[in-house]
Amino acid sequence: MKKQLSYRKAIAKSGATHLAPPPSSLLVDSETQVRSTVDWSESALYGDHLWFETNVSGDFCYVGEQYCTAKIQQKSASRRKCAACKIVVHTPCIEQLEKINFRCKPSFRESGSRNIREQPVTVRHHWVHRRRQAGKCRQCGKGFQQKFAFHSKEIVAISCSWCKLAYHNKVSCFMLHHIEEPCSLGAHAAVIVPPTWIIRARRPQSSIKSSKKKKRPSFKRKPSKKGTEETRIRPFIIRPAPCPLMKPVLVFVNPKSGGNQGIKILQSFMWYLNPRQVFDLCQGGPREALEMYRKVPSLRILACGGDGTVGWILSVLDQLHLFPPPPVAILPLGTGNDLARTLNWGGGYTDEPLSKILSHVEEGTVVQLDRWNLEVERNPEACEDDKAEGATDKLPLDVFNNYFSLGFDARVTLEFHESREAKPEKFNSRFRNKMFYAGTAFSDFLTGSSRDLAKHIRVVCDGTDLTAKIQELKLQCLVFLNIPRYCAGTMPWGNPGEHHDFEPQRHDDGCIEVIGFTMASLAALQVGGHGERLHQCREVLLSTFKSIPMQVDGEPCKLGPSIVRINLRNQANLVQKTKRRTSIPLRNDQQPVPDRLRLRVNRISMHDYEALHYDKEKLREASIPLGVIVVPGDSDLETCRVHIQRLQEEGETTNIQNVSSQKLSPKWCFLDSTTADRFYRIDRAQEHLNYVLEICQDELYVLDPELIITQSVGTSPAMPDSKDHSTCPSSPRFQFPPPPCSPPESPALPEPQQRPHLGSDSSSSQQGVESRHRTNSDLSNLQPDDILIESAKNDDLEKFRKAHSAGGSLTLRDVGGCTLLHHAIASGSKEIVKYIIEHAPSEILDVAELKNGETGLHLAASLRQRTICHYIVEAGASLMKTDLQGDTPKNRAEKAKDPELAAYLENRQHYQMIQREDQETAV
Repeated sequence: MKKQLSYRKAIAKSGATHLAPPPSSLLVDSETQVRSTVDWSESALYGDHLWFETNVSGDFCYVGEQYCTAKIQQKSASRRKCAACKIVVHTPCIEQLEKINFRCKPSFRESGSRNIREQPVTVRHHWVHRRRQAGKCRQCGKGFQQKFAFHSKEIVAISCSWCKLAYHNKVSCFMLHHIEEPCSLGAHAAVIVPPTWIIRARRPQSSIKSSKKKKRPSFKRKPSKKGTEETRIRPFIIRPAPCPLMKPVLVFVNPKSGGNQGIKILQSFMWYLNPRQVFDLCQGGPREALEMYRKVPSLRILACGGDGTVGWILSVLDQLHLFPPPPVAILPLGTGNDLARTLNWGGGYTDEPLSKILSHVEEGTVVQLDRWNLEVERNPEACEDDKAEGATDKLPLDVFNNYFSLGFDARVTLEFHESREAKPEKFNSRFRNKMFYAGTAFSDFLTGSSRDLAKHIRVVCDGTDLTAKIQELKLQCLVFLNIPRYCAGTMPWGNPGEHHDFEPQRHDDGCIEVIGFTMASLAALQVGGHGERLHQCREVLLSTFKSIPMQVDGEPCKLGPSIVRINLRNQANLVQKTKRRTSIPLRNDQQPVPDRLRLRVNRISMHDYEALHYDKEKLREASIPLGVIVVPGDSDLETCRVHIQRLQEEGETTNIQNVSSQKLSPKWCFLDSTTADRFYRIDRAQEHLNYVLEICQDELYVLDPELIITQSVGTSPAMPDSKDHSTCPSSPRFQFPPPPCSPPESPALPEPQQRPHLGSDSSSSQQGVESRHRTNSDLSNLQPDDILIESAKNDDLEKFRKAHSAGGSLTLRDVGGCTLLHHAIASGSKEIVKYIIEHAPSEILDVAELKNGETGLHLAASLRQRTICHYIVEAGASLMKTDLQGDTPKNRAEKAKDPELAAYLENRQHYQMIQREDQETAV
């Protein structure tokens, strides 16, 4: 205990002084204690935390029991988590952090003297105590013991929130000299903006006397709303130290993109980087940040959002005339993302580690992207009567990066846009949006609204008039395409091959492709077809003689009769995602790459992937071996996919009917098993960018979303998958009350002869299984475990408590795999459900029984128990888990004909998908 206290004091002292802020900057302003955004004003607090609300589990907040207000007052309180250092505290306990002298990692430094370059340029570690920690100790190389650490008071690790190094909380591992040593900033040192570069400059002061008068009021001054955007960054300047190997990255996040996926990503980047290099585009846009960082050499930009977000940043770079313009990388959010697909960043963000994305940004190749001007003027040949009501005289954008189109596709987009503007509440579901698109497209097809497009336009490309050809082909849509991708990944230009009139499409050749579509070719586009290739040119003159729907990079409008000139504006620098390492060794272990690799391929079901998301060992145990492949040592995943397909074809010749022999579904993907905390999916479109040695070590894992497992987690994967209709008459089986519209039962499974506890392996031998088997003759001599089940069935809370106090285990399961939570839900006992949630490990929430694969939440939803569903959801149960019929809890509520419960579960499921807690270092 004395050791821990001395470490706390030493760490606090080190963290408070190593960048030497003046005393005034250490003052606490009660109004800024619960700040959730970076403060760029002159009154910004040194070491200020960035709080966001969290429902992370755990009984203890970072300040400890001695200072914890919620513990002292014995009241429940909301929790907040710091995005930058990942400590968790009760909201009322935030002010207690000053008493233990703990601040967040410093994001800037004070000038301190007239010559700001005289300041030290080293950064010290920012050490934080952790009750849970992934990975291994830097000193001894052993893992951190945390099997039963969900409610543990013990501090198991001390880690740095800059470089992410972690040590055991032992004198033999973490030594006092570590506290004062310089920090390397870790694996991403090349992209992190060190706090020593960001300087809060002092205001010029004419005399000591005047400065004394102005000091206090200026510190307390609250800027007016009118001047906030103009002045909030001015107190800070960037002074980079010369370092040729660095490629600092500015991150711009659009929180509105991707179903609010951006909010979680924004918080995660503040953990990996300096929070002052991560910007929310909803807080004033990118201009001020780009102006502040404009003199940083080798700067790179990461745009997190859709293609519109990228275009916004490129336009601001144009306005600022930065030379050379920093290259822009893309983290695609939302749908579409054709520019991101073109540059190998994929069509959307799934769950790839942000750490790997930062490495790709650092190592990516800089390429050029043509950008095109759109100059619009009124068509003097058209009559005023030809201008439709609501038509505009200008386009929504005067520059495009992806495409400019008119006709059918623009009409559908415009109708969707106008309908959403009129009634936004009806367009809050991605599925409904797609249905609206489909309905609008079908309606336009029936009415033939775009059928006469060719009669009302004239198109001249590099002096060649294409109007006659457009009319002959009766085109209903015309696209001027700058990149190969269009309409969420399709390739309308295709591959000209031996067609000598046209060249393959490039995004940096100074040419634009002109493509036409009929309704038939638009439909064929979705299955690999292409449009009618009309021209490749450097300048276009488009004349329209009536109001026609148009869209510029997805922004629609109806443009009155006009003349539109398209010509090359400039070329922007972008970052293309490439293979992370093109030379050996592929990993940092300095081992040569072998000529050939022998890898065992293991399959994981989506059910297990969701259930065991953060438990790598259990996920490995739940995997099913497919076979062995032998590949060259420098193979990428595309090569491995070919070998796995061959393995599947060879397996079809065998007659053994087991899980291993089930053929992979067409939707399978690779999993990255090398990260410390969990497995991650790899986008199939990016398999050519990943070497196999980067995602696995001795075994290769794949995820099969359509694999059906009729075994509980932990069973032997080589067991036959044949049906066994035999039952054990002496083994009582818990029967669920049949819910309305319940799905058909799964084939009966061999009944286990024991009652396992959570985490036990039902396929292993008898040893280690802490359970008792009770037959009907034992009812007169009930043990605590048996009493727990009986009292849960009979809704007897008092007996349940006594049995638990007498040593009964809340983690036991009966012969059907049902937990006490299942029994309490079946009896409708709200109080026992609450008791179990409060006292049992959180894993019990997602345990599925054997017969139907139902979790407690599935059962509660089937029985339309709204209050119990609320308890379980708020406790952190997964809403994405499916039963053996593929139903989520929301689906079960729908089948039970409870639309209100289904709507609640759908809402929480969506929230859970975008707000999953990062459990890597939850405190």
